[in-house]
Amino acid sequence: MVQKAKILLVDDRPENLLALEAILSALDQTLVRASSGEEALKALLTDDFAVILLDVQMPGMDGFETAAHIKRRERTRDIPIIFLTAINHGPHHTFRGYAAGAVDYISKPFDPWVLRAKVSVFVELYMKNCQLREQAALLRLQLEGGGGGKAAIGDSKEPAGLLAELSARLAAVEEQAEALSKQLDDDSADAAAVATAAHLERKLTGLRRALDALEPGTGCPPSVPSQN
Repeated sequence: MVQKAKILLVDDRPENLLALEAILSALDQTLVRASSGEEALKALLTDDFAVILLDVQMPGMDGFETAAHIKRRERTRDIPIIFLTAINHGPHHTFRGYAAGAVDYISKPFDPWVLRAKVSVFVELYMKNCQLREQAALLRLQLEGGGGGKAAIGDSKEPAGLLAELSARLAAVEEQAEALSKQLDDDSADAAAVATAAHLERKLTGLRRALDALEPGTGCPPSVPSQN
């Protein structure tokens, strides 16, 4: 069973959270509510999220301050943030949102279809990264020569069988990542989403090279590049 991605919804008004849940329910992911910046930061301490939808105007800690805290934490700094605001103060206000680390800045009322499409892109990228980390973990086990690698990917008893299984799994992720990149190009997606997809492809390329180096006759395998 494929684990669902978590999406963090941050807004001090319950009716806005309810509206966001109605819009994003079609994505069939796990939606987590937070009614303040402090509550959002608390949720981020224990859970991993694919994307954060963050209201700008909140009492106490506003969206800009919340985003600054998120970007300062190593665990959460790479989570995409989409700012939502009912107030448009012009280019300066928008620039402040991007400067705070947002990948997008959307004014209310927004088009539900557009918001759902934007969120779905980051959910897909998150899922691909999760698959990539899984393949990297399996490859590390094989490189280390531990018995755990065999148990993790099945009952294959021969190194060739292990490599074939790893290669097949990685090929599936590569195919999905390529299709997603083409989709982003076709849809003229946000530059941030395109850049994230390109980063994913670079990591896949590095993992493929490391796996190819394990093939017979290629000599000693190189160390696997970090996937963080």
